[in-house]
Amino acid sequence: MNVLFLDQFSDLGGAQRCLLDLLPAVCERGWQAHLAAPGEGRLCAEARRRGATVDEIPCGPFHAGRKSLGDAARFAGQAPRLRRRIGELARRYHADLIYINGPRLLPACPRGTAVLFHCHSRVDWPYTSLLAWGLRGAAVVGSCRFVLEPLRRYLREGRSGVVYNGVAGGCRARRARGRRVGVIGRIAPEKGQAEFLAAAREAPEARFVICGEVLFGDSRAAAYAERLRALARGLDVEFTGWRDDAGAVLRELDVLVAPSVGPEATTRVILEAFAAGVPVVAFRTGGIPEVIEDGMTGFLVEKGSPGALSARIREVLAMPAERLEAVAERAFEAWRERFTLERYQEEMLEKMERAALDSART
Repeated sequence: MNVLFLDQFSDLGGAQRCLLDLLPAVCERGWQAHLAAPGEGRLCAEARRRGATVDEIPCGPFHAGRKSLGDAARFAGQAPRLRRRIGELARRYHADLIYINGPRLLPACPRGTAVLFHCHSRVDWPYTSLLAWGLRGAAVVGSCRFVLEPLRRYLREGRSGVVYNGVAGGCRARRARGRRVGVIGRIAPEKGQAEFLAAAREAPEARFVICGEVLFGDSRAAAYAERLRALARGLDVEFTGWRDDAGAVLRELDVLVAPSVGPEATTRVILEAFAAGVPVVAFRTGGIPEVIEDGMTGFLVEKGSPGALSARIREVLAMPAERLEAVAERAFEAWRERFTLERYQEEMLEKMERAALDSART
């Protein structure tokens, strides 16, 4: 099978890492992988290393999050050229399946080829109406139930489902025992690093880590990153920048915090913490309650405020080591049963093959 993967970014965010995770399994099955993305970011280099061809498509740049009128005008101007380019690549590679890894590419897909849309984040009205035409002809896989909810009315029966992300792991991290509490991931307002720092100010007995950087050329997030530096003054906070090996960062932490304040899906770093045996504290938002059972595999904060987050962090740090270890052990077992990389690859390849077969029958 020939698969044309399309991504709206070429930086390495969570969705792009999910795509890269599939490429070795695609190649092992004997399929041909072709990636098309805007620019020449790290996604492109990593895809080549995993055996994919790489081509460029015209898409962006756009602001992350809510789009401006300028973004809308730019997309409208690019759409015809983008549609022609995708059609050209689909013909060149004799694509049996077009795998779409970002919503803004869905309306530009040509007819006549099987399409699978992998939905990693929630798309609400009015953007859902822009996707309606493409959704009715596509197989759709959501990273959790939460991201599929606004799309249900447009989905064809039997052609959508949930496949939770999977991560590599299996080696339990050594407990740092240094009262180190950290966040890992893209720096952006919806990821909650400002709320994390506000919580840190109320827990001076701990040490704090922010691991990550601004991605996708997001100018608003760049300004936000500068604001974080100001908020961190007077606190014991380390900014590590981007680290490719999340496991190495987790081995230095006693607690991972997922303080997302936006409509988060099921962030990969939570699953990486499960695999490393590191306790997680997270706001009860988006799809996070689908993977964390409060008090059993992690700790949820019911009220999305820095004060509530700080209280929960202090409560967790004060717990007996035996209780924390029991939570970490249950989280590790949850990873082993539900969130391994091998399980993710197997389920996704099955969805891809089914999408291609169903399209061929119709």
